[in-house]
Amino acid sequence: MTNAAVPGAGPVATGPAGAGVVGTGVTSAAVGARAPEAAEAPTITDFITDGSLAGLCEKLTGLLGVEVTLRDTKGRRIVRSGQPPFWAYAPGPEVATPACGTGPAEVGGMLVVPLCVEGMGVGSLVLGPGEPRLASRGARDRAGEVLELLATTAAEVCHQQLDLRSRLREMQALFRLSSMLAKATRMESVLDIALESALEVLDLDAGSIVLFDSDEGMLTQTEVDLVLKGSRNLSREWLESPLPLSKDRVFDRLALGGEIVVSTDLRTDDRVLIPEHVEREGLRAAINAGLVFQGKPIGVLRLYARSPRTFTEAEKRLLRSIAHQAAVAVEQARLLKMQERDARIQRQVELAADVQRRMLPRWTPQIPRLDVAARYVPSFELGGDFYDFYELSGNFGLAIGDVVGKGIAAALLMSGVRSSLRAHVQDLYDIDVVLSRVNAALCRDTRDNEFATLWYGVIDPARLRMTYCSGGHEPPLVVRRPAHRAPTLADIDELSIGGMAVGIDPSQRYQRGVYDLHPGDVILAYTDGVTDTLDFAGKRFGKARLRQSVIDVLTQEPDASAARVAEHLFWELRQFAGILERPDDQTVVVVRVRA
Repeated sequence: MTNAAVPGAGPVATGPAGAGVVGTGVTSAAVGARAPEAAEAPTITDFITDGSLAGLCEKLTGLLGVEVTLRDTKGRRIVRSGQPPFWAYAPGPEVATPACGTGPAEVGGMLVVPLCVEGMGVGSLVLGPGEPRLASRGARDRAGEVLELLATTAAEVCHQQLDLRSRLREMQALFRLSSMLAKATRMESVLDIALESALEVLDLDAGSIVLFDSDEGMLTQTEVDLVLKGSRNLSREWLESPLPLSKDRVFDRLALGGEIVVSTDLRTDDRVLIPEHVEREGLRAAINAGLVFQGKPIGVLRLYARSPRTFTEAEKRLLRSIAHQAAVAVEQARLLKMQERDARIQRQVELAADVQRRMLPRWTPQIPRLDVAARYVPSFELGGDFYDFYELSGNFGLAIGDVVGKGIAAALLMSGVRSSLRAHVQDLYDIDVVLSRVNAALCRDTRDNEFATLWYGVIDPARLRMTYCSGGHEPPLVVRRPAHRAPTLADIDELSIGGMAVGIDPSQRYQRGVYDLHPGDVILAYTDGVTDTLDFAGKRFGKARLRQSVIDVLTQEPDASAARVAEHLFWELRQFAGILERPDDQTVVVVRVRA
């Protein structure tokens, strides 16, 4: 006797001359595939491959002087043969096998010891009538004990072989399932494959697979929170019924708790809520498994048989594995779908970012008395900061703004503010009126929580006079460089005259300020993303560091260009923040009055 785990190990064979009966082997697909109610139960001939057990019985017969025989589940005698599969049926009367769990039984003067595997009888060992000759006293009882031990040993080996075959079958089924699921990208295809595979390997008649409409799982006592994703051999009436199969949806609750829920006969199961519906549908047995991924309930796999059915532990284990594979595949399909959607969105964001970059000035204006530089670093692909330059009949206009928020919404609002500002600067001379018009337009087209800060100034290069107006923006700095000493913090002025941010109060009125420039002066306009930059300790860069940074570069390089001042400032920001991500867009515009 061997533990043969190779499918189809037992071919059809005839016994030796005089046996007169054909013996057949069995494939691993038949062993343990179904319970006795669904298919022919396994018998001892499904496990023996070399006739050793039958040969052992022959040796015991010679040793004891009383016939010892091996019988299958139908009571037929099995003998050893000289050719594959090395066993055959021998003619003679059949012997009824007692039920498992009852122990040896006397039948017609013979002692019959059942061979049991997982509670199922696979055959018996039979001690014929007569007294064994090994000993005169109690020999038959001792022979019965030996036979019982032999039966237990044989049953243990059969159990191991049955478990091995079941696990092999489970691995084969899961391999086929995983191969098919790997090729499926749509969730519906994934679930259809899982349902079909479960029905096939468990040899069941009908089934369905449902997913929860919410990530929270079951929300009601009815099935309105479920979405049907696949079914086989079930009526529309059954599938569309809002009533659950079990009372209080206990089948679903147990399945989502990790249990394989089994009902051997739905018509007698007191947990069933709709017995009349079950009768009309022609269902008898059921087995359910939950689809759960990392603790999150996804759905339930429901399978049915149209006749009473018990399920082995191997079958439950197989269904649990299929359900787990299906849950993982569903999440994978969802992830792939999200990735495809994110890729499309990312492509649109990239296109929008390209458009936004083109909205910024492509080059700095060349003005004889002014040196201009600008730098813009968004925190995301799309930002809410902007700056712009304007040629105004010999005058030079510049603007810098910051829209509330970040990302796509801020970028769209920014483009609206920029367009509105550009529309008014060419037609209006008074810059306070320009900001009032931009404010009114933004209030009309946006919500209460959508606004922007804005600073707009116009420089007359001939007179070196700057007129400006602030709409709630960070005041730009003007650093005056004294002729005979290095600048200090006392040489810095702020340009803060104006009003509140645009887009809040449509009746807001703005004031304009005037500032006379001198050769060597440096104007620094910036957004709050510069001063709000954080270090690893959570400290802000702040206005004090910003002021000191400008003073330092002008002290070290009195004639530093506008681009050099901007470069030094961003170098200071990198030194301060290190590798931390920028919390906000950073924009700087520098204008230096040439000597």
